[in-house]
Amino acid sequence: MDHLLHLVHVKILAADLLSLTIQHTSPPAFLRCDRTVARAELVGIVVSRDRREKFLSFVIDDGTGCVPCILWLNHQYLNASTSSGPSEFDPTAEMALKMSEEVRVGTLLRVRGKIATYRGAIQITVRDVVVEKDPNSEVLHWLQCVRLAKECYDLPPPSAQGGT
Repeated sequence: MDHLLHLVHVKILAADLLSLTIQHTSPPAFLRCDRTVARAELVGIVVSRDRREKFLSFVIDDGTGCVPCILWLNHQYLNASTSSGPSEFDPTAEMALKMSEEVRVGTLLRVRGKIATYRGAIQITVRDVVVEKDPNSEVLHWLQCVRLAKECYDLPPPSAQGGT
């Protein structure tokens, strides 16, 4: 399972996300209980929003902490190729603009994206945004995070368990 954890959007609380261990490699790696975590899913309220020409930055508060998020609006940046192939953040400019319209202060959102750092602080480079219409979705997300931490994320890596 350890080798697959970095491939999924890990449901995580802000406090846990912000306490990940940062390995200063290129690109940076983020560890939780010695497991690499690359993508995250958060549910929370938008508490600030700053729209610029090329990006929208906003902060999500889930009750355990506040996570800065960035949604790139300029398609050329999103479509830049890397040595590992096309960027995974490749929505069209139109899709990014539509998602940015959903981000309003006071709105309950589900945000998924890649974990990154900016000026030494953890942030989410947003892949997608969904407005949550059910106010219970935040509490359900908390419960899922606690269950998944206990059953999956916080287990010792397989090599520490005897190589299963």
